[in-house]
Amino acid sequence: MKTTKKGFTVLEIIICIALVATFTVLFFFQKRDIDKMNRDEQRKTAINAMFYALEEGFYEENGYYPESIENAETLHWIDPNLFTDPTGINLWQEGGNYSYEAENCDEDNRCKKYTLRSVMEKEEDYIKTSRH
Repeated sequence: MKTTKKGFTVLEIIICIALVATFTVLFFFQKRDIDKMNRDEQRKTAINAMFYALEEGFYEENGYYPESIENAETLHWIDPNLFTDPTGINLWQEGGNYSYEAENCDEDNRCKKYTLRSVMEKEEDYIKTSRH
């Protein structure tokens, strides 16, 4: 009669540990990329909200664009939280991912054009320019 031993060999255990380690590393790389894509989508949403507030709110009401967006009161039509990028920096603070650049401004700080920009992590910068 032949007896069989129960259990795993050292080689089987090493292979299992290697597979688990490989899948763990792949999971965290994928999670990091998904997190970056989610932050980029949040940035696009914020830039689009600012764009439509400038076009359909501010411009329609005043007939020009502001020289700067110094605070959330300038675009009171949108949620003030959208002015904070996913890293926690506000639009009007240095080092943030959002920027507002006014163009063709007169002495009364009334501008004819602007550019909204967001620096993205996984793709090219997201840019919206004035319609009028």
